[in-house]
Amino acid sequence: MAQEGASSAPESQLVAQRLQKLDSIREMGVEPFPYRYEVTHRSGEIRETFQTLEAEGREVSVAGRLMARRDHGKSAFADLLDETGRIQIYVRRDAVGEKAFDLWKLLDIGDFVGIGGQVFRTRTGEMTVKANALEMLSKAVRPLPVPKEEVKDGQRVVHDAFADPELRYRRRYLDLTLNPEIKDVFRKRTATFTAIRDFFDARGFLEADTPVLQPLYGGASARPFMTHHNALDMKLYLRISNELYLKRLIVGGFERVYEFSRDFRNEGIDRTHNPEFTMLEAYQAYADYTDMMELTESLFASVAEAVTGASTVVYQGTEIDLGPPWRRMTLLDAIRAYGGFDVAGASVEELKEICGELDLEVDNGAGRGHLMDEIFEAVVQPNLIQPTFITDYPVEMSPLAKRHRENPELTERFEPFICGWEAANAFSELNDPIDQRKRFEHQASLRESGDEEAQVLDADFLRALEYGMPPTGGMGFGVDRLVMLLTDARSIRDVILFPHMRPEEGRPETPGDA
Repeated sequence: MAQEGASSAPESQLVAQRLQKLDSIREMGVEPFPYRYEVTHRSGEIRETFQTLEAEGREVSVAGRLMARRDHGKSAFADLLDETGRIQIYVRRDAVGEKAFDLWKLLDIGDFVGIGGQVFRTRTGEMTVKANALEMLSKAVRPLPVPKEEVKDGQRVVHDAFADPELRYRRRYLDLTLNPEIKDVFRKRTATFTAIRDFFDARGFLEADTPVLQPLYGGASARPFMTHHNALDMKLYLRISNELYLKRLIVGGFERVYEFSRDFRNEGIDRTHNPEFTMLEAYQAYADYTDMMELTESLFASVAEAVTGASTVVYQGTEIDLGPPWRRMTLLDAIRAYGGFDVAGASVEELKEICGELDLEVDNGAGRGHLMDEIFEAVVQPNLIQPTFITDYPVEMSPLAKRHRENPELTERFEPFICGWEAANAFSELNDPIDQRKRFEHQASLRESGDEEAQVLDADFLRALEYGMPPTGGMGFGVDRLVMLLTDARSIRDVILFPHMRPEEGRPETPGDA
């Protein structure tokens, strides 16, 4: 089996050989990069309808990338890969003609070809397309890092797979080619978006579209990315949230709105964080956070059933039941239950002492909300594996949430946690413009004390609230994390096609310079 990609020859030498073949193909009068090819069947369709195609002797035209070839003088078997999988092809000189077979001998692993012919089964029972026509569709001038393969007991066994995580993320085009099962992750990602949209559309929500470039960032506690608009000569920010814009729509009379929001936060990268990510935010007039709890657990169960066929999924070996109702605990009770600390009414100094006991590093200017969040993340969050609503956060942690109707020191806010990570965030939305202004002013004082993630005062949003916003429930969640859960992906990078990476050292060799 010809496996050029497994050769020990330097890549530059292999590139040079391919460029020579490219010249030879053109000298034959063959265009190595034609404009189109008529495909009648993909490999998956051939497998599904093989008996009918064989019985009727129907012609098929397939196209894809050559992934393996086994030459036998005047004939050859090869594997062709398209979006639906692999199909074996059989090429004979007396069937395709002298010129086409000469072209065949100039093809390499990784090249795209079109094959016309009829289907048959080999003596080993392999579904195969016997070529009577061969067309060059694209010459790969750089060799694929094709792993070594062999067939054992009728199964394809891959050795030295393209498995290095950093290379897979950095060169996703190779990952999708050499690990075609990865395509299923992104098919499920698309299915997740479809299921979410169906869920909200069926409940009368309007899908909105709000600005990505914003003159003032807000709606979350995070550092933004900044840019500059030349024509207007003004600073702009990539949005960290679309919350304040969607609330403006509630003020304007839309009673149920949602948006898939591509957000950007200038923060660290880890297993569940990427600087660019997708949020879903939804707001419903005349609702509160208890309505949002019911909406959230119903949404997650519904999407899981649509994407995986069940509301129970297995994540990293643990069975997770997304079916309602989910467990509920207040934040203060959770810290008391899992950490043994009573932080209700604790001062900044007392909270810093607890952080010291837990060996947590915190900034000197950190306020009560930030300190309490650090304690929660340390002692509670890792224990929240099954879906759990953590409710009733202190006011200092929730500048956009309505005060709790029974305790004004708390807010009507919840975050569901699944598998130890935050899965969503929701409030009874603050619609009192006087209280909201005071909260923004408090956030401003935190910024002056050194908290770079404290929220900024949005005067236009306050003006909108002053015109009146009805009681509203709001909820937002990271779509990428939900896809992680539904596809059993360990890292958020596994469910983002092109995650952010550090710059690659050096630069790829340019084929034209080989």
